[in-house]
Amino acid sequence: MVTVLKVLVVVSMLATLGVMFAGMAGLARNEQAGGARSNMLMRWRVGLQFLTVILFLLLLLAMRG
Repeated sequence: MVTVLKVLVVVSMLATLGVMFAGMAGLARNEQAGGARSNMLMRWRVGLQFLTVILFLLLLLAMRG
Protein backbone atom coordinates (compact mmCIF):
# COMPACT_ATOMS: atom_id res chain seq x y z
CA MET A 1 0.00 0.00 0.00
CA VAL A 2 2.80 2.40 0.89
CA THR A 3 4.59 1.73 -2.40
CA VAL A 4 1.43 2.39 -4.40
CA LEU A 5 0.87 5.66 -2.55
CA LYS A 6 4.47 6.71 -3.14
CA VAL A 7 4.09 6.10 -6.86
CA LEU A 8 0.78 7.98 -6.97
CA VAL A 9 2.28 10.95 -5.12
CA VAL A 10 5.20 11.13 -7.55
CA VAL A 11 2.91 10.81 -10.60
CA SER A 12 0.55 13.51 -9.32
CA MET A 13 3.50 15.80 -8.55
CA LEU A 14 4.84 15.35 -12.08
CA ALA A 15 1.38 15.95 -13.55
CA THR A 16 1.07 19.17 -11.55
CA LEU A 17 4.50 20.26 -12.74
CA GLY A 18 3.59 19.47 -16.35
CA VAL A 19 0.38 21.50 -16.21
CA MET A 20 2.24 24.38 -14.59
CA PHE A 21 4.90 24.36 -17.32
CA ALA A 22 2.20 24.19 -20.01
CA GLY A 23 0.62 27.31 -18.53
CA MET A 24 3.95 29.10 -18.34
CA ALA A 25 4.74 28.18 -21.95
CA GLY A 26 1.40 29.64 -23.03
CA LEU A 27 2.16 32.86 -21.20
CA ALA A 28 5.65 33.01 -22.72
CA ARG A 29 4.20 32.68 -26.22
CA ASN A 30 1.69 35.43 -25.40
CA GLU A 31 -1.20 33.63 -27.07
CA GLN A 32 -4.12 35.78 -28.22
CA ALA A 33 -6.90 33.42 -27.13
CA GLY A 34 -4.91 32.19 -24.16
CA GLY A 35 -7.30 33.51 -21.50
CA ALA A 36 -9.65 30.55 -21.57
CA ARG A 37 -6.80 28.05 -21.91
CA SER A 38 -4.86 29.69 -19.10
CA ASN A 39 -7.91 29.59 -16.85
CA MET A 40 -8.47 25.90 -17.62
CA LEU A 41 -4.83 25.07 -16.89
CA MET A 42 -5.01 26.99 -13.60
CA ARG A 43 -8.04 24.94 -12.54
CA TRP A 44 -6.28 21.70 -13.47
CA ARG A 45 -3.20 22.76 -11.53
CA VAL A 46 -5.20 23.56 -8.41
CA GLY A 47 -7.07 20.26 -8.65
CA LEU A 48 -3.87 18.28 -9.12
CA GLN A 49 -2.24 20.07 -6.19
CA PHE A 50 -5.23 19.18 -4.02
CA LEU A 51 -4.98 15.55 -5.14
CA THR A 52 -1.25 15.51 -4.39
CA VAL A 53 -1.75 16.87 -0.88
CA ILE A 54 -4.48 14.31 -0.14
CA LEU A 55 -2.33 11.46 -1.45
CA PHE A 56 0.64 12.72 0.58
CA LEU A 57 -1.46 12.83 3.75
CA LEU A 58 -2.69 9.29 3.08
CA LEU A 59 0.92 8.21 2.58
CA LEU A 60 1.93 9.74 5.91
CA LEU A 61 -0.94 7.97 7.66
CA ALA A 62 -0.03 4.65 6.02
CA MET A 63 3.62 5.00 7.02
CA ARG A 64 2.72 5.89 10.60
CA GLY A 65 0.52 2.86 11.13
